[in-house]
Amino acid sequence: MRPLLLIVVVALTFGCGDVPPAHYPTTPPMEESHVAPLGVNDVIEVTIYNGSTSQKASFKIDSTGHIAVQYIGDVLVLEKTPDQVKDEIRTRLADGYLVDPIVSVIITEFNSLNLSVSGEVGKDGKIKYTPGMTIVDAIALCGGFTPMAKKNHVKVIRQLGEKEMTWKIPVAAIQDGNRPNFYVAAGDRIFVPERLW
Repeated sequence: MRPLLLIVVVALTFGCGDVPPAHYPTTPPMEESHVAPLGVNDVIEVTIYNGSTSQKASFKIDSTGHIAVQYIGDVLVLEKTPDQVKDEIRTRLADGYLVDPIVSVIITEFNSLNLSVSGEVGKDGKIKYTPGMTIVDAIALCGGFTPMAKKNHVKVIRQLGEKEMTWKIPVAAIQDGNRPNFYVAAGDRIFVPERLW
């Protein structure tokens, strides 16, 4: 009886210790479509409203970083936010071309935004980031966990300005519905450690 009780106590002790508490952000990061600078291969849609008419065009940003906008010609968009591009186009259009133009610039494909996943996953490397992506999504895009993955101790490193934040994410517990979800951000580095047994 005592050996059985000892086994149960040990199992409970180690089992409970395997799932760290939820000391990590549980809300999605700020929407990148307004704050992230545009990069090569991103696709943007520019809509110009002039009175009752509108003109819409889609652009894939190449290595030159320029797009050709009707009336005003080349506009440098690389390393600028969509809001900065919108303001520049509106200002240039209003300078003798259109009266009170309204401009919309949205990113339709975030091809330059990515994050990295390494360690005990099917295939490590960089993956494309999409808004609203969770850590479960990121692991799945890399082929899931290997049999030796320590699923409840996944490390996420995120650069926040000049400060670097690190969290330990209990992914298996999230998958089971026992912990709140964790939303990844562009530039995150995810590492899945190897378990010892």
